[in-house]
Amino acid sequence: MSGSIYGKTFTISTFGESHGKAVGVIVDGVTPGIELDEADIQKDLDRRKPGQSSVTTPRKESDTVQIMSGVFEGKTTGTPIMMIVYNQDQRSKDYGNIKDLFRPGHADYTYNEKYGIRDYRGSGRASGRETTGRVAAGAIAKKLLAAKGIKVLASTKNLGGIEAQKYCPEEIEKNIVRTADPDVAQEMIDLIHASIEEENSVGGIVECRISGVPAGIGEPVFEKLDAELAKAALSIGGVKGIEFGAGFAVANMSGKEHNDEMDSNGFKSNNAGGIIGGISNANEIIFRIAVKPISSISQAQDTIDINGNEVICETHGRHDPCLCPRIIPVLEAMSAVVLIDLIKQNAALKY
Repeated sequence: MSGSIYGKTFTISTFGESHGKAVGVIVDGVTPGIELDEADIQKDLDRRKPGQSSVTTPRKESDTVQIMSGVFEGKTTGTPIMMIVYNQDQRSKDYGNIKDLFRPGHADYTYNEKYGIRDYRGSGRASGRETTGRVAAGAIAKKLLAAKGIKVLASTKNLGGIEAQKYCPEEIEKNIVRTADPDVAQEMIDLIHASIEEENSVGGIVECRISGVPAGIGEPVFEKLDAELAKAALSIGGVKGIEFGAGFAVANMSGKEHNDEMDSNGFKSNNAGGIIGGISNANEIIFRIAVKPISSISQAQDTIDINGNEVICETHGRHDPCLCPRIIPVLEAMSAVVLIDLIKQNAALKY
């Protein structure tokens, strides 16, 4: 089974590499008769694309999507939808100096060990360009969820130790780091600019909130809602950890403190993050991911080449100094894909 396919009833299969001709996705299981055109997809791709601000890679890609199948006269047909985005601004020569060595923190070594060959240009399949297809698929999933009153929204919760204290969702798209706390946005931006000057990078925490999910979504044991969300989130490059609700703080809580007590109005708290026993409980689903500092930095680092010789690595080119702002639409997309897949599975139980 290919590692590039996700889902059972709503499936996505992404394809393409960073410096290949194109990237994209094939989506199957989309409800027929839904109005859909490129504009529905493009708005989320524009949030993900490179070169959009001073805190992202300067690589210039329009990320213009083309729907190649599965849509007729502006409506989905129920057959597979293939979407493609052609790469335009590759500079493969920027990677000539690292083609025979393994960059620290990158997938160079592990890809080479697994396949015996690797595309060193911009990380190939391990590049963030791969997420273009995820976001395109997620845009469809988000549209299907919106029709059910479900909204998926992510934001930068922490950037390099700078913590968002407020949650003002209307502020997220008003600042280039996509934080929901306008009071710390500029401080976060300044920290990223400082890391650029130091030829370094910075990590952070992204929070995702999903509202409107009814109780009862999620499969028992191996396909729990939180387990599937975790799998989807951790499949995104650069994500190294995840927590739901109260998260790792539960280790220091008592049962009385952690349990979400109930009254006639529902749950009194949401330490579970909207999921109990792997099934949604109608509370807001809340989880956070830890995003590592990007591996591509220009500072000299120790590594080895393909022959095992010790060498010095300096990674030059155009790279994001922080993944958080652009990983947000990717996390929303994968969360939406998980939800619509499980909702469709849940609906199948009624037939």
